[in-house]
Amino acid sequence: MVLQGFVGYTGCQRIVRLASVNWNSREKRSGFQMKIYIKLGLVLLLNVILLPGCGPIPATGEVVEYEVVFEATWSEATHPQDFPPGPHFSGLIGGTHNADVTFWQEGELASLGIEQMAEVGSKTSLTNEVTASIDTGEAFSVISGGGISSSPGSVTLTFQVSDTHSLVTLVSMIAPSPDWFVGVSNLDLRNTDGIWQGEVVVDLDPYDAGTDSGTTFTSGNADTQPPDLITNLNDSFPFMGTSPLGTFTFRLLTPTTAPG
Repeated sequence: MVLQGFVGYTGCQRIVRLASVNWNSREKRSGFQMKIYIKLGLVLLLNVILLPGCGPIPATGEVVEYEVVFEATWSEATHPQDFPPGPHFSGLIGGTHNADVTFWQEGELASLGIEQMAEVGSKTSLTNEVTASIDTGEAFSVISGGGISSSPGSVTLTFQVSDTHSLVTLVSMIAPSPDWFVGVSNLDLRNTDGIWQGEVVVDLDPYDAGTDSGTTFTSGNADTQPPDLITNLNDSFPFMGTSPLGTFTFRLLTPTTAPG
């Protein structure tokens, strides 16, 4: 009799033989010896060896493609209070993920990635945060696109999303500003029946990342210590009584059918 085990990783294109335990004459082994061999075989079979350079491979299921159109309506006509020179939005950044991870949420502290995006429009740290979640299987892809160099304006990008990672988080800095931004968090592109939604339109409210204490668009740097929680600025100067700053419109590009 031969007891042996294998572990395969398609992402590494290698198969590893874990162990082989062999006995040909069962009657020559005592019951005690047989138990030892069986236990050893089971332990070896249950062991998983991660090869150098190989990490967890998240289950992806069905993958579809969406486009998102960021339509910015922010202007002096829509938001006359303290309207700044050179109004624009930084490059879009975010990711697709599952419910096991949240990259930002109203009422919570901002991560380094959200702080740097909201204060200076940097994508680097937030990209790293999404990438780290891809490595742990909590996220599926990074979403990264252009900004809007002059508002009003629009920008469009496409991205892929999986039915095992159907949530979208996407943000952009309101610029110039101390630490204000627009975005969505944990938006599910499937409906309650698990079907991909053909179109989802989200009004974009202004948010404060809670990391800079400036109160006007062109306030000087004023680091907030300790940091405050992320808050909606709809009821705060200079956004009181104004409309949303724009919309995200998500449209399904991949033909799909209802499950079952």
